[in-house]
Amino acid sequence: MALDEALLEAAPSLGPVLRFYSWTEPAASFGYFQKYAEVETMTQLRPLVRRPTGGGVVPHDADWTYSLVFPPNDPWYDLKAVESYRRVHEWIQTAFRQLKIATELAACCRKALPGQCFAGYEKLDVLWHGRKIAGAAQRRTRHGLLIQGSVQPPPIKLSRADWEQAMCDAARLKPGFKWQAFAPEAAFHARVAELAANTYSQPAYNRRR
Repeated sequence: MALDEALLEAAPSLGPVLRFYSWTEPAASFGYFQKYAEVETMTQLRPLVRRPTGGGVVPHDADWTYSLVFPPNDPWYDLKAVESYRRVHEWIQTAFRQLKIATELAACCRKALPGQCFAGYEKLDVLWHGRKIAGAAQRRTRHGLLIQGSVQPPPIKLSRADWEQAMCDAARLKPGFKWQAFAPEAAFHARVAELAANTYSQPAYNRRR
């Protein structure tokens, strides 16, 4: 979470960034505006971590998590929230299509019990055989746009590395676009460490609402 917020702060000087990451233990993240007292009754997963983006409770264990950051001068930044949501999930759809896996975007909603994010789905979530396998949350600031997403891989033979490569290959951000490895300077690492120590690891932050 600290790294994603640092990426958002640095977005004007970075350009678009795609980050893949995983979890070292079962956990759950929850939206910036959610109340901790309600969240802790929705899931037995611990630890609970407040995201810098909105949305609801997301379980993390074997899921494939990613984040996208766009600076204010990128066309994606000007999209309305629903269109941004559609575009990122169409991107995921394309990546799965390249891996010969058919998915669809939800035309409407199917409600689930609170805290069971992947039991139901919202409009434009990614579905596989009617089951939600991808959702995302967003945050827009003067620095840029941050999208945080989770993919619950379908129960078929599929490697995470192949999916990540397909995501990179499926990117159509602008003509001639190519990904480059991200090599941040020491100041960026220091900012991540500061946010991790003083914000995201602090019970007072996670319980603040």
